[in-house]
Amino acid sequence: MQDLQDLQDLQDLQDRLHHFQKFKFQKNKTMETFYIYFVSKVFLVYICAMNDELLNILKKVRQLYRKYGIRSVTMDDVSHELGISKKTLYQYVRDKDELVHKVVEMEILDRQGRMLVTCTDEKNAIEQLLEIARCISIMLKDYSAASEYDLRKYYPDLYIKVRDLRRNHIYRFITENLNKGKSEGLYRNEIDAEIISKLNVSVIDSMVDNEIITINEFMDQRFFNEFFIYHIRGIVNDKGLSYLKNHMDKLEFSGSNESKNMRHES
Repeated sequence: MQDLQDLQDLQDLQDRLHHFQKFKFQKNKTMETFYIYFVSKVFLVYICAMNDELLNILKKVRQLYRKYGIRSVTMDDVSHELGISKKTLYQYVRDKDELVHKVVEMEILDRQGRMLVTCTDEKNAIEQLLEIARCISIMLKDYSAASEYDLRKYYPDLYIKVRDLRRNHIYRFITENLNKGKSEGLYRNEIDAEIISKLNVSVIDSMVDNEIITINEFMDQRFFNEFFIYHIRGIVNDKGLSYLKNHMDKLEFSGSNESKNMRHES
């Protein structure tokens, strides 16, 4: 139960840092780079107690879990693959359960740290939404069906906690982006941010277990382009659509048929 509490503490920390980050950006944009770096380092320091060796261990174990699944990777395997003694390994974790929890915590913080870096006030809502979509795309690329299955079957409480944190985090970022787009006059005022955010979370959830659209297909640049434009054309107003048409090259949509058609329309 302590591990689950640790995850909740991480969420609370991220919530506080998220609002702190936004406040600092608005008050002093010249400090933006520093605070992004600062927030990311706080995440890492929190989970690895300022120990680079533990962080290195967790990263390598994460690769093993993604490749072979969690259940089949023993502590002996970890020791052998990493070239360290079990005595060294047990200096950082009590057992495999704690190792799994620490790897999961690192994964959560890594993903959410990436999302935080994208959401700066230097970008408008359309640019920011593209960066969010790219972050989610990277998350899907790193997805491991074997690890997901093992986490769900052998660590159900941890799986539910991770799933809920992921959903809540994506929901929050999408909702804030929609509100940002409205305030900037780029999105339609009448859109319901709650409904659209829930739809996005549902779509992303379905991508990890989908027989119609594979993750590899979703990662394809043309598919990504079409999916993004399909979504964004449903939420932008005339001003937002004009911005989209005039900044296609900047937004790197040159490979999609839709982007070519939009440039011809303008």
